[in-house]
Amino acid sequence: MKNLITISAPSGSGKTTLCKELQKVMPDIEWSVSYTTREQRSIESNGEDYNFISHDEFENLIVAKELAEWENVHGYYYGTQKVILENAIKMDKIVLMELDVKGSIRIKELYPKNSFSIFIIPPSISHLRERLRKRGTDSAKRIEIRLQRFQQEMGYKEKFDHIMINDNLNMATLELIKVVNEQKEGVLNGS
Repeated sequence: MKNLITISAPSGSGKTTLCKELQKVMPDIEWSVSYTTREQRSIESNGEDYNFISHDEFENLIVAKELAEWENVHGYYYGTQKVILENAIKMDKIVLMELDVKGSIRIKELYPKNSFSIFIIPPSISHLRERLRKRGTDSAKRIEIRLQRFQQEMGYKEKFDHIMINDNLNMATLELIKVVNEQKEGVLNGS
């Protein structure tokens, strides 16, 4: 039963926007709220977008082995609690996770029978650079760091169950809804 759905994309590819659109249409699906040590942005809510915690608190979760996956991305920790995933498996609930590529692959390794991974890519690197610039949340230096990571992340795309291009938000949203609905139907039908 594929009820742990991971959604990954290079930074700036629109995964958060797509995930929010998906949540509007499918409010019944549980959303895994990751832990992070990065600073909260003005448009984010603690406990809704992320659980914002200190570096020390995050390292305590690592030591206690409470995380199914975790990663240091651009100098900040991000991670997913095991208990959320294990409860979803026990209760036959669908959980969506917005993760970096290594996090998605880790979930596939830990829960191969239960996970389905989606990789979202922008139409081009120049398109991605423009999205990051327009977003206005990163310095020029940080944008360049994100673009360097883009090349690394693209090397993982073939390890995902579904790859989609986000060159039109409406079309990409419809595709994401369709793919998640197919997994949801499989869970409801016990396949």
